Amino acid sequence: MSASSLAGNDIANALFANPYEGAQFSGYVADDEAVRTARHAEAIPRMTGHLDDAAHQLDLSATGCHYLAHGITEDLASMQDHTAASAQQTTGLALTAAQYDALKSLLGGGRLYESSQRGLGVTRVATDGSTRVSIATYRALAKRGLVTADTSTSLYHGQKITVTEDGHRALTQPRHRAALTTAAATAPKAAVAQGARR
Repeated sequence: MSASSLAGNDIANALFANPYEGAQFSGYVADDEAVRTARHAEAIPRMTGHLDDAAHQLDLSATGCHYLAHGITEDLASMQDHTAASAQQTTGLALTAAQYDALKSLLGGGRLYESSQRGLGVTRVATDGSTRVSIATYRALAKRGLVTADTSTSLYHGQKITVTEDGHRALTQPRHRAALTTAAATAPKAAVAQGARR
């Protein structure tokens, strides 16, 4: 900051104005007491002025440092809040197993097509690895900003699908495993059926 530089300059000027009374050089006549007293009387106001200015500049410098530190603290807090909100938005709702698999397959490349079936336009997803991805799953991923399609290309030619940064982050989370509700629900029925046969 310029204030701290000016404070250093003021202190240097105060030292320069100081009538240092050191040892006399040989060959030079020593000043008498009246001359020394007059020189001190003249130097003291100048030194006091420079030191006052230095104190003022140091005070300004301290204020500037306080504002700077406060601004840095606010910026860091804002950045942490933004990062936390972004992470919460990406991972707030865990991907289903189908969404996770679809997103992973789209890492290898994919295209969004529209084909005509029975006179109706049907949008479908084709991955480079031939993995089947339903349009509903794709739309769920796109809504969360995990994938994006190149809309500069016609759907009839195929729009290139890209996995976004948020999509890459979502893939770092563990894959969601579906609960075995079907097996649990059918087990009692099978036991009842066997009991009825006995």
